[in-house]
Amino acid sequence: MVPVGTLVNASAIALGSVVGLVLRGRFPERIRIVSFQGVGLCVLVIGMQMAFDMKNALMVIIAVLLGGILGELLRLEELFERLALCLKGMIRSKNPLFTDGFISASLIFCIGAMAIVGSFDEGIRGDHSVLFTKSVLDGFTSVVLATTYGVGVLFSAVSVLLYQGVLTLFATSCQSLFSPDIIAQLTATGGVLILGIGINILEIKQIRISSMLPSLFIIVLLSMWSV
Repeated sequence: MVPVGTLVNASAIALGSVVGLVLRGRFPERIRIVSFQGVGLCVLVIGMQMAFDMKNALMVIIAVLLGGILGELLRLEELFERLALCLKGMIRSKNPLFTDGFISASLIFCIGAMAIVGSFDEGIRGDHSVLFTKSVLDGFTSVVLATTYGVGVLFSAVSVLLYQGVLTLFATSCQSLFSPDIIAQLTATGGVLILGIGINILEIKQIRISSMLPSLFIIVLLSMWSV
């Protein structure tokens, strides 16, 4: 199956990033700041909405804690940074915010209800509508992110292409494994991580979100075990 929705989503992010790079030097600083803060607030709201879908709060807490510990043991934060630095070196970028832009944008676009549910919906039912809607939102968000972080945001399109593409193909081959409750718990856990991203964007506190990514796999295992 061709992941059409994911291809459209990645293209929208790439296009939005290019627009943001073109407008970067032309945006007044105060407009750039308030736009970026607006994105941060919206990310917080989306994260809260997703987190409220949880069916079992204790299970989500355990998944996030265990995921964070596992991520630190695997040094995922450093792994992401090395990957971003490698990409930065390949394109010879001198932007000091390249790594932050790549990681932040990748997490914003990949960890979310629409990314997960949309990919599953495309893989299980062949319905692209959720990912098409996500493409519009991500396109506008990438414009704002690129005006702040620069070219690193553009490469997040590759993360989206790989991540959502794999999810779609996985859902196609494993349709019977995911019940509505499992998807709800997965969405809620993603919402907790999205909240952390919003906090990072608003510079309230720097949270090592990359290290918590294993919680998404752990919550699926815990949810399947509790059935």
